[in-house]
Order: sequence, then C-alpha cells, then structure tokens
Amino acid sequence: MRAAAFRTKRQCTLCAMESTNISDYVHFDPEGPKKATIFESARMWSQVVCLDRNQTYGPVSDPASDAMVTIVAGEGVLLVDRKRRRLTQWGVALVHAGAKLTLTNASMDPLVVLLVTAPPPAA
Repeated sequence: MRAAAFRTKRQCTLCAMESTNISDYVHFDPEGPKKATIFESARMWSQVVCLDRNQTYGPVSDPASDAMVTIVAGEGVLLVDRKRRRLTQWGVALVHAGAKLTLTNASMDPLVVLLVTAPPPAA
C-alpha cells in the first residue's frame, strides 16, 4: 500500500510534503510577542512571530543557524548586530549565523513575520 503523498497534518513522517496555512498561526497578545512553530525537521525550522504596536522580539541568536526573515504583513525594523533595516510587506532579509536579531513593529498596524532557520536552532 502506498503512503499518501500529501497531507495537511503537521507531523507526517511518511509524506513527501507537509502543508498548512500561515494565517492559522497569526495571533496577537497585548502583553507581548506571540510565537508559533509552523514546521520543524532535522534540517529546517520555521516560526511565525506576531507583534502588536510597540512590541519587540529579541535579541535572538544562534551560532550555527542562518535565518531568513520575511515580513508577511505590516512593517518592521530589523536590528542585526548594529545594522538597522526597515522592511515592509514581502521584504526579506538573511541573518547570518551568530548575528543577534531584534524585530520591532514599526507601524500602527500589526506585524507578522515568518522566520525560517537552517539548521534548526539548538535546543
């Protein structure tokens, strides 16, 4: 019997692909950043970070993992080590292993960020 090639379950060990909808992970908390892991494998990890007005996430760093930061909604300021960059929706940045990343919501609107690292951060 063939294993199903496509499923929407989060933990699928026999599948060639897993899928989900990022909007299912978008939640805000007035007390601070809201984070949710989307996928995690032996080679990659992804997380959605949701920041309301005036919220900041970080600094975070991993000495062995590069990170791709994508602005899904809103406008954010990335501080990487001492370099500052403002990104709007669909903006993307690569943060090299060992660099310290801080994300700040730079507008009145909510900020949704997709953070992907490879390899996954150390536990």
